[in-house]
Amino acid sequence: MKLNPFHSLLARPAGPALSLLAALLLAACANPALRQADELVRANQLPQAYETLEQARKLDPQDQALRAAQLRIANQMTTRLLAQIEAMRLAGRWDEAHEAVQRLREVDAKHPRLAWFEAELARGRLQEAKLVSARQALREGRLDRADALAREILAESPNHVGARLVMSQSAQARPLEAASSEMGPAFQKPVTLEFRDAPMRQVFEALARSSAINFVFDKDVRSDAKVSIFLRNVSLDEAMRVLLSTQGLDRKLLNDSSVLIFPNTAAKQREHQELITRTLYLTNADVKQVQAMVRTITKVRDIHIDERLNLMVVRDTPEVVRLVEKLIASVDLPEPEVMLEVEVMELSSDRVNDLGLKFADQVSYGLPGFNGGLASGLVELGQHNNFRTMVANPAVVATIRGNSGNGNILANPKIRVRNRDKAKVHIGQKVPVFTTTTNFTGSTSVAASVSYLDVGLKLDVEPTIQLDNDVIIKVGLEISNLIRQVQGPGGTTAYEIGTRQTGTTLRLNDGETQVLAGLISDEDRRSASGIPGLSEIPVLGSLFGVRTEDRKKTEVVLMITPRIVRNLALPDAGLTRLAGGTDASPGAFSSLLKPNAKAGVGPAQGGAVGLRALTPTPSAPPEASPNSMAAPQEAVLRFEVSPQVAPGGTVSVTLKNDSGFSIKGEVEYDASKLAPTQGAAGGNGRVPLELLPRGEKVVILRALPAANGQVLNVGVGALAATGPNGEPVLVRLDGTGLVTVDAAR
Repeated sequence: MKLNPFHSLLARPAGPALSLLAALLLAACANPALRQADELVRANQLPQAYETLEQARKLDPQDQALRAAQLRIANQMTTRLLAQIEAMRLAGRWDEAHEAVQRLREVDAKHPRLAWFEAELARGRLQEAKLVSARQALREGRLDRADALAREILAESPNHVGARLVMSQSAQARPLEAASSEMGPAFQKPVTLEFRDAPMRQVFEALARSSAINFVFDKDVRSDAKVSIFLRNVSLDEAMRVLLSTQGLDRKLLNDSSVLIFPNTAAKQREHQELITRTLYLTNADVKQVQAMVRTITKVRDIHIDERLNLMVVRDTPEVVRLVEKLIASVDLPEPEVMLEVEVMELSSDRVNDLGLKFADQVSYGLPGFNGGLASGLVELGQHNNFRTMVANPAVVATIRGNSGNGNILANPKIRVRNRDKAKVHIGQKVPVFTTTTNFTGSTSVAASVSYLDVGLKLDVEPTIQLDNDVIIKVGLEISNLIRQVQGPGGTTAYEIGTRQTGTTLRLNDGETQVLAGLISDEDRRSASGIPGLSEIPVLGSLFGVRTEDRKKTEVVLMITPRIVRNLALPDAGLTRLAGGTDASPGAFSSLLKPNAKAGVGPAQGGAVGLRALTPTPSAPPEASPNSMAAPQEAVLRFEVSPQVAPGGTVSVTLKNDSGFSIKGEVEYDASKLAPTQGAAGGNGRVPLELLPRGEKVVILRALPAANGQVLNVGVGALAATGPNGEPVLVRLDGTGLVTVDAAR
């Protein structure tokens, strides 16, 4: 076969110049869309770059470089869109978030988070509408409605900031004994009851005629039960609670104007009480521990947990379920976390000094041999003239050597660990150790196994984060090093290991650095070699021998600094104080009366009806009642503020005088973050006010840019009240002044 010389030339190995030429040819043949897309990516125009590659792929579907570049840009766009959607969702910008979801669908129609985002955006719009209704109910004093709407939001989103704020303001606006839901307006009509040994049904007939309330009695309610009750100026709801609790009865609201009365027994409770089922998803707490707490405190009827989903299903009365929800909200809190900045240094110094003259340690006399040494075997004494004296060459060696060095071994790990969890750090090596086992039964066999020893730095820490931002840290430090290898029987190998370790417990503030030092290893060795006797002379000994000094010193220093990442976010005090009902009925309505109620209940004496009267009691000023003259006079000023406003929005401060006295005072605020609207007096952080009896006033403040993203407090101070004759009267302020200004978008 005859080869073409040009073919032989091309078949030779390509040199560097030819490789460079091939790379340039490939770059020239690359699709220009890749270069254009790269320029667009550098200009932060990812959608335009993606569209450029998409158009190029339609012209050349087989170009894999275009496909790979498009996938990289699509991944960058997806990551950026996910971050934008999450930020818009948290900021409540629903329309913009929906548009971003549509762009994500165009980039990746099968992305797994698309369905989740769409559901969360739809849920977020509904939650925002519920939150607006809850705030309106809170301003109108309908605390139960506001609380119910906030609980619905928190059941879906446990960390919803607005709903938690409404829950907190609702809890602060009512006393503990009134935490249970009250009945509707028809049951708040004031009444006066005075009955002695009257039939119970006769009392309810009088209540029905005067209040237009329908009462339905269970067949097991005793009609001949006698009642002695004296109540003055109480609501119909409170009168019913007192009456039913003293007679062993309970009630069930059928509608806004109808009530079922039945015996308060376990059988009747199961027959008449309405039960609800609530599924509660726990975010942080352990569902098994929460189950034990709920069973102990609320005595819930039916409860089921799912450890896989960390959820709890409860079935009981609405009062018990409401109590369970509040208990879970008080314990389902994120665990604290701390970042531990650890720095371990091993400071070492090594100094070796060799100084002196080293003489030959052997002298030989005999007949020289052919190999340069002495002749071996027997020699004749007649050749003694040929005997020679020999010493090592050189006969004397001067040794002058000095070594010194410093070494620093630094380990600087940063460990993020949860509260009361253990964290470990091992920096070093694992040294193998072989172990052999010989079996001499029958035929001899040898089995070998290997184990490993940890040599290096081992650090164990266990932090406990306190509520005052102190961190208690249990520290265990061990530093080991390999000294030498030891041969064991049967060819086995072992190691001699030096170790230094310490353990302690520290309490440090957030950001405080503690230094642990003093783990020192100090070795000082001295040796001398040379002519016996002469080499030991104190000064001149170096002329007859060599003296060696070897000193090694190492010190381990540990520095540890805790930095709290997240501490326990305690709920408001109003959410941790819960009305638990009675032992027989956890979470039930309270039978306590309001402070202005007066009651007297006596046991039935079995006699005839001595007095029976029921009259509606109209609201009267304090001086109209003879009993109220003895009580100290007090003016009540109620004020409410907008709980949450947008950046640059207005804060409404509503003040109501619920008494028959005149009240003067000042609305106080931070002048650097709030300002009165145009025409309002008080640009120095105070707006004067004056309210006539039963009067009302609204002060409008505007949020300044410095208030964005902050929680502000609006207060009322310098209060003074006067009576009809100018006499001073005590003033009681009722309401909260917290307002949250949203962060600027």
